[in-house]
Amino acid sequence: MPIVTPAAAVTLDEIEMRVLQIPLVSPFTTSFGTETVREVIIVRARTSDGVDGWGEIVTQNAPLYSSEYTQGAWDVATRWLGPALQQRGTFPPEEIPEILEPFVGHRMAKAGLELAALDAALRTEGRSFASYLGAERVMIPSGVSVGIQSDPAALVETVRGYLDEGYVRIKIKIRPGRDIDDTAAVRAAFPDIPLQVDANSAYTLADADTLAQLDRFGLLLIEQPLQEDDIVDHAALAQSLKTPICLDESITSVKAARDALALGSTTVINVKAGRVGGYLEAVRIADLCEGAGIPVWCGGMLETGIGRAANAALAALPAFTLPGDVSASARFYERDIVTEPAVLEDGHVRVPTGPGLGVEIDADALDAFTVAREALRR
Repeated sequence: MPIVTPAAAVTLDEIEMRVLQIPLVSPFTTSFGTETVREVIIVRARTSDGVDGWGEIVTQNAPLYSSEYTQGAWDVATRWLGPALQQRGTFPPEEIPEILEPFVGHRMAKAGLELAALDAALRTEGRSFASYLGAERVMIPSGVSVGIQSDPAALVETVRGYLDEGYVRIKIKIRPGRDIDDTAAVRAAFPDIPLQVDANSAYTLADADTLAQLDRFGLLLIEQPLQEDDIVDHAALAQSLKTPICLDESITSVKAARDALALGSTTVINVKAGRVGGYLEAVRIADLCEGAGIPVWCGGMLETGIGRAANAALAALPAFTLPGDVSASARFYERDIVTEPAVLEDGHVRVPTGPGLGVEIDADALDAFTVAREALRR
């Protein structure tokens, strides 16, 4: 449902951005590469009332998953987006998409700035981000995303570990040559678990016969098999598969979602706030899908405790009917940058209910992982 009560107007006296490099607990391998360190931009927005709000720009260090990457996001945020917000003076955060609209693209950078301003405004009010979005649950079911392992046997043991921890849904990454055998091994070992696969755009329509072999495994969905601009090809592929196709990278806006649904390119949508330009747009996409009877779930970008808290609030909306990728912080990080990282409780993650995002920053951890820092002042 649309956001009913706008957040308090803010004046952003200072916008500070930091590049963080946080070691992962284990390498995370997908079709586009392997990460051992998560490089991310953290945004702090300080209002004229002295209230700090926090956001996260979920780019990676290289433009492999997306055309956006750390240094590009840093440049556009410090040179154009941040100054545009400060020059606007006092404004409600709901106006941020309009303020930043003249700057083409750069959705992840826009999303991080929007989140920081929203957090600051809601902390000023003493209102939680979850209640602002319209969340209706205090706990959300937690799925886990499992990277490509050394071989199918190693994948099975990794999945077993996550099931033992209590995760209620398993997603495995696939790519050509690491698809059918890996999926078969997991399904044979765990016949009844909710299981889905994620290709991260690794295939083309020429691979339809290979992808059709996945039908026999009773998957919840196949996520983003083709390139993000292959909307027509996804529609053709959907006609040849029994397994539902879920779009991720292709969904960059409400319009993109509406077009994909009209073409029959997808019957499930993964909503990532960073990918669509912010949580306000994410809610609009969720509303669209709910009205069309299309299930949605909240994807992840290896967020820190800042983005993880925001995603938990988003996933608690009634439109989000499938378990998403909001896992415990320990899934990726030995040390997070918030004082109370997300934990798994009987297969679920708790939705923060404190003011704003409902999490507090661990200043020592933040400083320890910072490799670059810049502040913009009015």
